[in-house]
Amino acid sequence: MNIALDMMGGDFAPLEAVKGVQLFYSQSQQQVNLILIGDEQKINPLLSEYKIASENIKVVHAAQVIEMHEHPTKALKEKQQSSIAIGFHLLSTGKVDAFISAGNTGAMMVGALFSIKAIEGVLRPTIGGYLPKENGNLSLLVDVGLNSDCKPENLNQFAVLGSLFAKHILNTPDPRVALVNLGEEEGKGNLLTQSAYSFLKENHQINFVGNAEGRDLLKDKADVYVCDGFTGNVILKFAESIYDIVQNRKIEDEHFNRFNFEIYGGVPVLGVNKPVIIGHGISHAKAFDNMIKMAKKMLDENLIDKMRSSFAG
Repeated sequence: MNIALDMMGGDFAPLEAVKGVQLFYSQSQQQVNLILIGDEQKINPLLSEYKIASENIKVVHAAQVIEMHEHPTKALKEKQQSSIAIGFHLLSTGKVDAFISAGNTGAMMVGALFSIKAIEGVLRPTIGGYLPKENGNLSLLVDVGLNSDCKPENLNQFAVLGSLFAKHILNTPDPRVALVNLGEEEGKGNLLTQSAYSFLKENHQINFVGNAEGRDLLKDKADVYVCDGFTGNVILKFAESIYDIVQNRKIEDEHFNRFNFEIYGGVPVLGVNKPVIIGHGISHAKAFDNMIKMAKKMLDENLIDKMRSSFAG
């Protein structure tokens, strides 16, 4: 199993990525080979400093970095020797099985869509975010920003992709799917949610439980919440602000502590042909460790093959 990690992505690169690698291997994950992509003159001294001398590690030099402010498509085209471009080249040519980066989100999405492409039958891939429930479990919100404008068919496919992720990665046996709406009753909402409800209701691949209002999202109404990316991104950023306020006010609460994104690592791109995980720009060691673990689990569970089967025919 070969997992590529962009060492230059994020505000604290490459130090926190190196510390994340150290944390990962400290837990005896020796069956995983990590391909570390970035400036070897910066990476190698840190590997020595943190005493990471594993035969399972290979450093691939990248002379360029795609910065956060750069235009994704232009940067990928002009910076062929960047860590993100090299990572997707390795992924598309089969030299690695998964790719992780906390770098330019747009470049990661463009790279995923144009190098490894969407699974056949998937109209639009999606990205999911996590919502900690009050009961201690975790739900998945899809989409959280990739597709700001959607058709009902898109939401229907997001539900299938989200359900498979919740079942095989979040260990939810029979994930309940709800449509984010402004009322519980069938027929509520705008044209998109009204039409999407009909699709979801007839979809036998999912366990659809109806509409969910905003007040339901942190409770146990469902395990997968489906919405367009505009709505999902607003919800996700609002959840992040809750964590920031709790931290600023020095409030210790078990539930609100679980709003810390580092616990989960990054968000998966669902609906593309290989595992791609995007981390937050301010990721620290714990987040990188958890992103590697997520990539490993996606590979262990053959999640992409299960997604392909769901969209076959």
